[in-house]
Amino acid sequence: MGHRYVGAPIEDLPTPALLLDLQIALRNVDRMADFFADQPAKLRPHFKNHKCTRLMRLQVARSAVGVTCAKLGEAEVLVEAGFRDILIANQVVGAEKIRRLLELLERAQVRVAVDCVENCRQLAQAAERAGYVLGCLLEVDIGMGRCGVAPGEEALQLATEIAQLPGLRLDGIQAYEGHLVTRPDPDERRELVTAAMSQAVETAQLIRDRLGLPLPILSGGGTGTYDITGQIPGVTEVQAGTYVTMDNYYRQVRPEFGVALKILTTCISAPKAGRAVLDVGVKGAGAEFGPPVVAGRPDVEVPSFRSEEHCILKVTGDPIRVGDKVALIPSHACTTCNLYRELFVHEGGRVLDVWPIEGSGRLQ
Repeated sequence: MGHRYVGAPIEDLPTPALLLDLQIALRNVDRMADFFADQPAKLRPHFKNHKCTRLMRLQVARSAVGVTCAKLGEAEVLVEAGFRDILIANQVVGAEKIRRLLELLERAQVRVAVDCVENCRQLAQAAERAGYVLGCLLEVDIGMGRCGVAPGEEALQLATEIAQLPGLRLDGIQAYEGHLVTRPDPDERRELVTAAMSQAVETAQLIRDRLGLPLPILSGGGTGTYDITGQIPGVTEVQAGTYVTMDNYYRQVRPEFGVALKILTTCISAPKAGRAVLDVGVKGAGAEFGPPVVAGRPDVEVPSFRSEEHCILKVTGDPIRVGDKVALIPSHACTTCNLYRELFVHEGGRVLDVWPIEGSGRLQ
């Protein structure tokens, strides 16, 4: 039985509702896939953007080498949905999570990021006991200041330890230049990204030369740097995610991708001229990169965005009245999608389908 809103005008949806314009999303998928079609590096799209397996299938169908995710819980969702080549671009720590990780190896190739010898030993011991060899990527910090060991000798030292662990296989390097992905000046972004990623490339070669390991994978990058990182010799995978939905933050530096994701809201109050209040707040729109913006209405601004369930608008043009539907573009798609359980896929103003966001809330 189909969803009750399939075929309905999107204006009939109860709000707030998360909308995906299918044609825009498909054009974004095609644009990114076309770029990587003749590049040595390939695309490994990031599930954390939308957390929807139906949307991820569309991305993988255009020749992606596999999928990236941020959490073990997301990997479980992906394996259950039939994906078989998964990178958890994060550390998996603790006996219970390692047990869950190894269960996934019965059905899929799942790799993890590592940056700590103690964690590597725990992973290796558990994998060896279970009869597996777990693939891993050694994470190198190239300026993000988050996870990862220093490039060069420190990374070589950890690689040496990993090479001695029978339950663990070092498949390559992970490095993320996330501190540079939204630099507004494209020339500066290219220069800085190239310099940062060169540390990872040189580290991978150092490990190959010293230890004789093949290290076939060097994975990193994102939507903001796909056409830079994706062309650096030695990089084999790019973990771009936001390109398929886009948001107000990323569209400032990547206008070639259309905004497919919006939040449909309803005006629930217009207490005086120049003001309107919508039925969504920080519980319904990721706002760590700023407030959302009103789609197609440059005469409307969101002066602040702090309320849990309300969005106050400053309106200088045509008034927004109680009952009017207003579409918002969130500043951050990834944290917005994590707040919803379903995605209303539409075309021509009508609902085509309703896709579950199976990975939402899968934080463990």
